[in-house]
Amino acid sequence: MISRLWHLLVDNSALKLAALIIAVLMWYGVAHDPVSEVSVRVPVEFSHPPKNMEYITDVLPQVQIRLRGPVRELRQLQPESIRLILDLRNATPGERTFDITPEQIQVPHDIEVMEVTPGRLHMTFDTRTTRQVPVKPRVVGTPAPGYRLVSIVVTPAVLNITGPSRHVNAVENAVTDAIDDSGVAGQASFETMPYVADPLVHVSAPGPVRVIVRTQPSSSKAGVQ
Repeated sequence: MISRLWHLLVDNSALKLAALIIAVLMWYGVAHDPVSEVSVRVPVEFSHPPKNMEYITDVLPQVQIRLRGPVRELRQLQPESIRLILDLRNATPGERTFDITPEQIQVPHDIEVMEVTPGRLHMTFDTRTTRQVPVKPRVVGTPAPGYRLVSIVVTPAVLNITGPSRHVNAVENAVTDAIDDSGVAGQASFETMPYVADPLVHVSAPGPVRVIVRTQPSSSKAGVQ
């Protein structure tokens, strides 16, 4: 047994000594690495969001985090290695305030979270709803000389919109991008995109709509439809 231990100690002694020296140098470098602080902005991530629930904000919430650690580690810090995750499994419609503490921040080893600003996040939740609204084509320009606009037909005439219930219910219609009917004599067909002005409400099936513009000689008595 003693002989075996002796061989373990002396075999490849040069390599073992080199490994020991490298380990000591690495420890010395880490132990004497200067400590510094940095401040970073981190987006808030949400886990377990309830089905058919949305938070009412058009700007993704972020927090300012002050970090402390070895200069070498801070310089190599990647944005994706810092995370703040809020659990929304118990969220219900209405207002809710979440406490944000350093313990909730996920950071690499040897990095310490010193401060989080703001320390609380106030949010409002609402149920998600979908309903149909009419599509309102927006036509600009002037038809060909001697012609006037008599009808505008849009297909599809209605679209489904989705978002927080209170916002969806406040939307009267979806509007198309501007259509220029300048110089149209007779009939012209256009493809354009519809949108909803409220950033929290979106068209459920995004895609172009077709707008048919019809003009006729100004002497005709037919009205715009």
